Amino acid sequence: MSVTSRSRARSWNRGRSRTVSIVLVVWLLIGVFAAFQRGYFADEAANCSKLGTIAANVVAGPLNYIGLNPKIACKVPEPSR
Repeated sequence: MSVTSRSRARSWNRGRSRTVSIVLVVWLLIGVFAAFQRGYFADEAANCSKLGTIAANVVAGPLNYIGLNPKIACKVPEPSR
């Protein structure tokens, strides 16, 4: 493999990594916007279920707009008395 083809391969890999990073950031921003539109960031007490639902919506990203509405239900044990 010549030096020129190696530098082209490195350049292509850098470009591909940059593209994947941009797509990932845009995906997550769309998820944050979808969670915001659904009112999950309202001034209520945060709990396990609410935080899990927000995280699931952010990760789902654009899938929120084709009908996916992930909700997480969890229960934290009460401390003993």
